[in-house]
Amino acid sequence: RDAEVVLEALVDRRGRSVAAMTAAGQVRELTLHSRLQYRLATRGGRLLLPPVEVAFSRDLSYSEAAALAKADEERLLWRAMEAEIAMQVLRRLAATPAL
Repeated sequence: RDAEVVLEALVDRRGRSVAAMTAAGQVRELTLHSRLQYRLATRGGRLLLPPVEVAFSRDLSYSEAAALAKADEERLLWRAMEAEIAMQVLRRLAATPAL
């Protein structure tokens, strides 16, 4: 069956940046960023939602001594942010009157 509407991801980006460093120049804290920009249109191309952006960021303390544990924690944070973005998109779709 053909879709009634099309959700088009315009931007799907993730990244990380250094949030804090020690006096010795070692990374102490990272910030993880996840961003999705999308729009919603009918099959015929009529725009139902103009571009919408959903973005989340999370801070992650960092320790070189616990690098493996921090890598696992980072993966969990990425998954949590992706789930939050998906829930935001679903809530917005549910609130769109044209659907």
